[in-house]
Amino acid sequence: MKYYLSVLAGAMSYGILSTIVVLAYGQGYQLGEVVGTQLITGFILSWMLALYTRFRAGRRSKRGVQHNGKTASASASTVFARLTWKQRLLLMAAGTPTVITGLVYYQSLRYIPASLAIILLFQFTWISVLIQAISKRQRPDKVTFLTLLILFGGTLLAAGFLEQGLGEFSGLGIALGLMAAVSYSLFVLFSGKAVPSAHPAFRSAWMVTGGLILLCILFPPTFLFNGLIWSQLLVFGLLLGFFGAFIPPVLFAIGVPHIGGDMAGILGAVELPVAVLLSSIVLHEHVSGLQWIGVIIVLIGVALPELYKMRMRRSQSQSRPLYS
Repeated sequence: MKYYLSVLAGAMSYGILSTIVVLAYGQGYQLGEVVGTQLITGFILSWMLALYTRFRAGRRSKRGVQHNGKTASASASTVFARLTWKQRLLLMAAGTPTVITGLVYYQSLRYIPASLAIILLFQFTWISVLIQAISKRQRPDKVTFLTLLILFGGTLLAAGFLEQGLGEFSGLGIALGLMAAVSYSLFVLFSGKAVPSAHPAFRSAWMVTGGLILLCILFPPTFLFNGLIWSQLLVFGLLLGFFGAFIPPVLFAIGVPHIGGDMAGILGAVELPVAVLLSSIVLHEHVSGLQWIGVIIVLIGVALPELYKMRMRRSQSQSRPLYS
């Protein structure tokens, strides 16, 4: 049960971010300052975790050597094998889409409500399917098509397009929200393939490092030198870094290996209702009953393919003979 709660809490952490960003904008802070403080916080926390993980494994291996010879030491050195610079650069490159996602997603919050921005970001579910279909030159199956139809209908309701019409929303804000979904889709596709043998703590640390370097190029961190970092910006940066760049990767690394990627994908969808709920309560954005129905439909669309896979696996396992 604790592994399910771990993944659930990680996804809920992501849902908090949009509300914090809107509050930071309300205090007059700019995009580069908000994202910069978030990544710096995430960078520090991620490397602290990575170094602590290595230190803890080193102590365990020493105890193992004292009792069991060289076996424990060998296993520890295998897990924490030194990454080559090629692998480090690959991980840093894989982390750059998260920066692009954060920049365009947070910028969209200047033009459209947070409840709409998170719904647009969630379009990464069908965008990922489309990218994979094009890259593999395979036509999606019937379940995928049904899922896409459900997601499309749920999005129209959840975004309020049917009630208010597209003309009531900023075209630039909608475009930025969809760009964030595309960027996040690329991150999901690339991150899983980048040095999967590396320890999760070090994978996360190097990916955050790559993102921070890119951000410093795009938005030089002048707030570190003009004293702005010691204002309320530091509070927003700590919150965003803690809930966005640190807590979710740690909790997912704990829970996902035990519950599987399918169930993690279903539980991860809790980010959507959390973000919409907070935008309604904290930011006082109007979310109608029809929009909440749309949110539920989107959640069903996200969970449908994973539930179908789980059902097919169960039916296959039950159809296997007991003796062969």
